[in-house]
Amino acid sequence: MTDVLMPRLSDTMTEGSIGQWLKSENDEVRRGDVLAEIETDKAVMDLESYSDGVLQKILVPPGQVVPIGEPIAVIADAGADDGSPAAPSATAAAAAPAAPATAAAPTPAAPTLAASGAVPASGGSAGAAPEAVRLKASPVVRSLARTHDIDLSTVTGTGPGGRIIRVDVDRLIADSAASTKITEPVGTAGPVPAGPAATAGAVPVAAAQVGAVGDDDEQLPLSNIRRITARRLTEAFAVPQFYLTTLVDAGPLTDFRAQINAGLGADGVKISVTDLLIRACAVTLRAHPEVNSSFGEDSIIRHHRVHVGVAVALPDGLIVPVVRDPDRKSVSQISTEAKDLATRARDGRLKPDEFAGGTFTISNLGMFGIDNFTAVLNPPEAAILAVGATTEQTAVADGEIVVRKVMKLTLTVDHRVLDGATGATFLADLTSLLQNPLRIVV
Repeated sequence: MTDVLMPRLSDTMTEGSIGQWLKSENDEVRRGDVLAEIETDKAVMDLESYSDGVLQKILVPPGQVVPIGEPIAVIADAGADDGSPAAPSATAAAAAPAAPATAAAPTPAAPTLAASGAVPASGGSAGAAPEAVRLKASPVVRSLARTHDIDLSTVTGTGPGGRIIRVDVDRLIADSAASTKITEPVGTAGPVPAGPAATAGAVPVAAAQVGAVGDDDEQLPLSNIRRITARRLTEAFAVPQFYLTTLVDAGPLTDFRAQINAGLGADGVKISVTDLLIRACAVTLRAHPEVNSSFGEDSIIRHHRVHVGVAVALPDGLIVPVVRDPDRKSVSQISTEAKDLATRARDGRLKPDEFAGGTFTISNLGMFGIDNFTAVLNPPEAAILAVGATTEQTAVADGEIVVRKVMKLTLTVDHRVLDGATGATFLADLTSLLQNPLRIVV
């Protein structure tokens, strides 16, 4: 008899949830059969059986979050007496406190995993998999469906091979909105319908209680990624940190980017400002190894390789895929790799090692017209760079007023690892590199 445990899929993972069971209780399973889909804070993985036998008991229903190392199912040996008690040892283990993260390393009794592009459908109960049919839908579509309480098993997909695509879900949402009277939620910026007793500036009673749910409010359950993001950001704010902001003359950088794209036009490669920033940060980190570090509780870990993460927005959270060794790659290689990572991140098809192991992070909101912001640290990394939009600003040069393209950069720094002067020196050298962009590629 084998306990199937919640696996550990990344260094930051402490818990996971069952997306959907693809096998039912009493189903025969063989080594390598996919038992279920596991949803972590960043990706969805297939849970494969490590041994032959019968899925005797499902201990965790879909949607329930459990710590890593916790038993989630029991596989009995093939031919075992079905009338025997259902795995008392596994049941006892499921009720026991979760094992430490280090105890979740794969053992002969642990399942193996394979990457999956699917995100679990909402709803369902333990053992509810009469047919091992997997819904074809991207994580974006599944997240949208969960938010609007849409059962994807009732949706007819119009994509390739019957895949459910976003337009299918958007159509259902639009139809629902058209047939339902929409009431403006309390606390939004929209107008509040005036009633007989309404007066200017009046606040509904329900809004007076923080966290109270009124008749016009909607409660949206936290997705796994949003729950983990909330926890990690709360942990990040416990870190003593400081912020350094500088103004970059972005004219040379934008001209250099245009020149590169003109030269690469025939190859179909289009370099972005973020691509140049990844390379520039990597080169500067190589010259400042003290910034390419992490806090390790009782030590500072200095990384000898540079791995730059780039924040990517998802419908229900944030993910940071990592470009590895960009200091050793050309800008065109970085561009191709970064775009591929971002696309697969939005589709939920990243492998665990593609969003782990970063040594520095870039968060660029310039494409949204944000001039300046401060990014929250991505522990255990020592620093994260926030990049604003490139805008025009007047300046004085040689006694004359000129218009220049400028870009604001803000470096958030873990004060446990770096001091102000060290961070300032790094940012000054990065600024110099961006204002002399030819040095980025040589």
